[in-house]
Amino acid sequence: MQKLRTVTLTLIIGFSVISMLLAGCSSNNCPLESTVLCNFHFYDSEGTAISYGDTITVTTLLPGYKTVYIYRKFGMPTLTLDHPDQQLTESGYTMSQMETRKDSVLVNKLAGQSSMQVPLSYFNATDTLIVNYASISRNDTIYIGHNGYPYVDLPECGTHVFHKLSSISSTDAAIDHIEINKPDVNYEGNENIRIFFNGTAQ
Repeated sequence: MQKLRTVTLTLIIGFSVISMLLAGCSSNNCPLESTVLCNFHFYDSEGTAISYGDTITVTTLLPGYKTVYIYRKFGMPTLTLDHPDQQLTESGYTMSQMETRKDSVLVNKLAGQSSMQVPLSYFNATDTLIVNYASISRNDTIYIGHNGYPYVDLPECGTHVFHKLSSISSTDAAIDHIEINKPDVNYEGNENIRIFFNGTAQ
């Protein structure tokens, strides 16, 4: 009887351990990083990988316009806000408003890096990225054609949108040329796009 009780207890413990392991395996199959990002890597004009020396900010154009509020006061810097501020008006600022594009910052003041990551639109077939440089007044515009499609690995991981890049082009303020390296934008961390900047690495 004692032996039967020991065997039964061993089986119960064994099943519990197996259940926990299976549950752990199931949850661990979901990717740790669930945000799908397009990976850009930087090169000089001859194809040498570089850390780009300038500070860059990347914005994207969203459909439609928004109202911004501009506050001015003699001897003080001009302030541009997305909402009215009564305290500024009470402190002597004059307020005006204007319609502007709905730009969204994707990369803010990236400096001395060899790559960057940018999310792609779920709904647009072409994304427009504006690359601003700290050291030059002109900016570059990058046009990315892509097809988005839903991807489900496991039901518990949810649905995400992967992309297949179809075309790429840019202006030439600081960019010599640009090309698609690996078109599949997913969790794999592929080097999707290569940006070749003007000049060569010393």
